[in-house]
Amino acid sequence: MNDKASRHDVFLYYLKTDAEFQDPIGILTDSRGIPVELRDTNTINSDLLSNRFYLDSIVHFNRERIPERVVHAKGAGAFGYFEVTHNVSKYTKADVFNVIGKKTPLVARFSSLIQNLGGSDLARETRGFAVKMYTKEGNLDLLGANIPVFFFRDALLFPSFVHSFKRNPRTNLIDNNMRWDFLSLRPESIHAFLWLLSDYGIPNGYRHMNGYPTHTYVLNNKHGENYYVRFNFSTEQGIEHLSSEDAKEIQGRDLDYFRRDLYNSIENKKYPAWKLQMNVMTRDDIKQASFNPFDVTRQWPKWSYHTVPIGRMVLNKNPDNFFKSIEQVAFDPFSTVPGIPGPQDQLFKGRHLFYRDTANYRLGINHDKIDVNCPKYAKTYVRDGVAPVNENMGDAPNYFPNSYNGPMPFIDQDRSIERLLEYESSAADFQPAANFYNHYVAEEGHRKRLAKNAAETLATVTPPVLKRVLKLLTLIDNDLGKRVTIALPEARAENAKHR
Repeated sequence: MNDKASRHDVFLYYLKTDAEFQDPIGILTDSRGIPVELRDTNTINSDLLSNRFYLDSIVHFNRERIPERVVHAKGAGAFGYFEVTHNVSKYTKADVFNVIGKKTPLVARFSSLIQNLGGSDLARETRGFAVKMYTKEGNLDLLGANIPVFFFRDALLFPSFVHSFKRNPRTNLIDNNMRWDFLSLRPESIHAFLWLLSDYGIPNGYRHMNGYPTHTYVLNNKHGENYYVRFNFSTEQGIEHLSSEDAKEIQGRDLDYFRRDLYNSIENKKYPAWKLQMNVMTRDDIKQASFNPFDVTRQWPKWSYHTVPIGRMVLNKNPDNFFKSIEQVAFDPFSTVPGIPGPQDQLFKGRHLFYRDTANYRLGINHDKIDVNCPKYAKTYVRDGVAPVNENMGDAPNYFPNSYNGPMPFIDQDRSIERLLEYESSAADFQPAANFYNHYVAEEGHRKRLAKNAAETLATVTPPVLKRVLKLLTLIDNDLGKRVTIALPEARAENAKHR
């Protein structure tokens, strides 16, 4: 194994030193605050059902789990801040970005896409990259991944895509035949999958990967002028990736390698940081583009935009309680602020619906009132429901409009009234995948490794699906199809050894 992989192999640090554990923090109570008598901490030879401490512990224990996320279940996170380093008021009036030196608190969560809560950090799959900034104008959530393209454009495909990458309903095993069957029937998805099969597929921990918020965002300045941008977080630690062999070796001894690395770096005060930039197109650029700038399955050609630096994100505090802060954090791509009205494509609209719905299911209708999700300022007519409700807006009116000093809406005089109408094609476009193969996987060794990784996933695929996949890979690039075909016999032989 290489030095890059081994240098992070350290034990998790304790939050406190032994010296800080000399005295108890107080008298033990049950969850209602009633003190627990020493003899009630043992139920042997006692009246079990009269023991308040026993009942409190067991009843809570049976209910202490909440539903895990359907995707991005396993992750890690930390708190930090965003600092503005460049004036971008030309592009957006968003308060969070418009004063050089301004620091905004935030929480970031990184995750694997498919793994369950107890899964491996080392799988070859997409990594989630989500940031929540607590701005004066509300929470700004930027959600994306460690690769710059998404798998599809149609929000209806989310359930089927996830199901195909999860477990076979009969065997309950990961099934590559399911994956390739779906991908080959939705060829626009193959571009993103090629990223995962390439050397970019397994980053060397969360600190060494970039983040690409999904979608093309609309921004507006104080004059009501619109700009179209793709944000990107660029790691200051340097991009690093693991080979399949290194990943397998680390996985054999540490399934939490990514989580451990992030935690330890912050505890050692080696605070990870990322630069936030945006690739910008004007309204005229958008209208004259020879490609669809809102298509999340493709990258923008480098000649079509200019890049503008904004600031940097620094993570400098681990959560004191992982469940409270990271397991309960809820992100919503629709959580945007004045000056950043957000994307306008159909996939974005679909994501807004199911991100909010899944948070309601997992955490409850008042999930925005959980500490980690609370905005700095909120005055609302949304009341009641399952706790937490916090102050529940006290005695303010619970209806709008009203004549009794309830919160009132503001008028955004800079909000643009112009909207671009976007028409999307459902046809598969292989050009983005071909560009990736010819520009990002141009080196001979890289192409061999991609073909080997692809062949390993195809070793157990049924003949009809395999034939379709190889045809599509050849259509993307003849060299790609040939290499995967040549690599298949060895992958099948290797797979047979382990069956």
